[in-house]
Amino acid sequence: METSALRLAAADLRAARRHAILYVLAASATFTLGSAVVKALTVDFPVLEIVLFRSSVGFLAMLPMIVRQGGLSALRTRRPVGHVMRTVYGFIGTVTSVYGFGVLPLVTVTALGFAMPLFLTIVSVPLLGERVGPRRATAVVVGLAGVMVMLRPWHVGADAMPLGAVAIVMAGVFTWSLSMINIRQMGDAGERNVTIVAWYSLGTAALAAFGCITDWVTPSPWQLFTLVSAGLISGFAQWLMTEGYRAAETTLVAPFEYGAIIYATVLGIAIWGEWPDVWSLTGIAVLIASGLYIWHREVTLGLRR
Repeated sequence: METSALRLAAADLRAARRHAILYVLAASATFTLGSAVVKALTVDFPVLEIVLFRSSVGFLAMLPMIVRQGGLSALRTRRPVGHVMRTVYGFIGTVTSVYGFGVLPLVTVTALGFAMPLFLTIVSVPLLGERVGPRRATAVVVGLAGVMVMLRPWHVGADAMPLGAVAIVMAGVFTWSLSMINIRQMGDAGERNVTIVAWYSLGTAALAAFGCITDWVTPSPWQLFTLVSAGLISGFAQWLMTEGYRAAETTLVAPFEYGAIIYATVLGIAIWGEWPDVWSLTGIAVLIASGLYIWHREVTLGLRR
């Protein structure tokens, strides 16, 4: 009987991990589509106005879910400080990424985002008390090495990456890692997914609206449609990502965000003609290998760290 219970618990753990990884893969694809829309919008609109539409529309799209889960009671929380921290971290990450899409190629900003698993691995130990095994840690480091190969920071010249823009985006990547840790902490404390996403959307919209007071561009009907679409895509992607990080360890699910590299490469080629070179393809191959290795070790075989 005890052995049967242990097997059932192990099966449940493997199922939860599979679901978490699938959520993150879907979130990565959705985020990348939203990023392409945002990149197009940065030509005509200030960063904070784009963030305002993404956040406010994302929240409005959540209203049916909020109603189904109790209406205003779905917004009740016993962790207000956690939501404030989540909003601040996420707001910084969002603003810096939107800025990056306006000045850097789509694939470049996407690739820069994959420094986050390294930050997650480091901060999840003291903040979440997670133990990172050598195989998982090695897989994450190898994946980040693939990012470095793709970005080629040693390259200099007229076509070299602007370091100032890179530094701004990287600062946002670090705050995103803190945001993901915060989501896990609130999830462990029993906070519902709808509550976490709703308060984040409201908080981000409020901060962005304040910043738009002196810098506002009135959109045309088509531009308004595009801004609203960006918000809907962002809201759905945020929900998927939050659900994934609530369901499993951050150091397990984070590497599967690497799928966004593939999506960004395809969109970059299709829309902006950004063909990857040999270095980029090599980096992509390393990232995929890292993600597949973790899938095999942690989910298919169900091995413990």
